[in-house]
Amino acid sequence: MTKELENEEFVEAPESTKMHNITSKAGRLAMELSIEKKRLVQELEELQGEYDDIKPLTPTGTRDWYVKWGSMILGVLGIFLISAEIYLLGQIAYLISAIGWIYVGMQWGDRAIMIGSAISGTAVAMFLIDNPELYSRYFS
Repeated sequence: MTKELENEEFVEAPESTKMHNITSKAGRLAMELSIEKKRLVQELEELQGEYDDIKPLTPTGTRDWYVKWGSMILGVLGIFLISAEIYLLGQIAYLISAIGWIYVGMQWGDRAIMIGSAISGTAVAMFLIDNPELYSRYFS
């Protein structure tokens, strides 16, 4: 019986050593995985920051998106028409553009867009009201 106890103790010693080795290997692996996880999280944050710098800030496919682009096109068209001395159509296109931008500014809560568009739209409307001879070219 003494020999059996000695044998059992002898047998248990290598198993505990194996368990210690397994535990230390698992610990090392856990530490490596933790380090790798921290590195990947940091890399993901950097990539997210780069994406946030590039992505558009305004929503796409919404009503205000369409009004914004329509107004931008009308504003540019209005400027080109005025430069080509087609004043009435240019002023009307620019006035509609300014009204569109006022709407966009209201939707976005951006006072700078609203004020800038309201001032330029008012100036264009005043010009159209003060110069009725522009209409005589097209309606006579």
